[in-house]
Amino acid sequence: MRLSRKFCFVTLLAGALFLTAPSSQAAQISIQIGPAPACPYGYYDYAPYTCAPYGYYGPEWFSGGIFMGAGPWFHGARDFRGHVDNRYDAHHGYKGPYPHRGEHASHHGDEHFRGNEVRDGNRHGHDDHGHGHDNSH
Repeated sequence: MRLSRKFCFVTLLAGALFLTAPSSQAAQISIQIGPAPACPYGYYDYAPYTCAPYGYYGPEWFSGGIFMGAGPWFHGARDFRGHVDNRYDAHHGYKGPYPHRGEHASHHGDEHFRGNEVRDGNRHGHDDHGHGHDNSH
């Protein structure tokens, strides 16, 4: 008898909790990513969004000398494709200097840029025929 009372109590309690729990439609997740990193030559399109060195992004990634963004802060056209030189990416073995956030650009101009990969601003690479591929590491 005692066992069945406890069982009934637990069953009623579980039912009450189930009925008062918010529905999955009412539950919302909000992620705040904050402002884009302030990097003189742009930042990589993957977390932790560290500053990219001079020479990583080609000139089409800049408008009036200001980086258009990459990853969650990308502000280019939907069909945007821009060149990068992935030899300046640590995922490809780069071990040279990196600028710090908030640092001002000390180099200007792009006359010597030699990109070796095309990206769309959202971590997707593209070959010369427009076929996409994911650059996840």
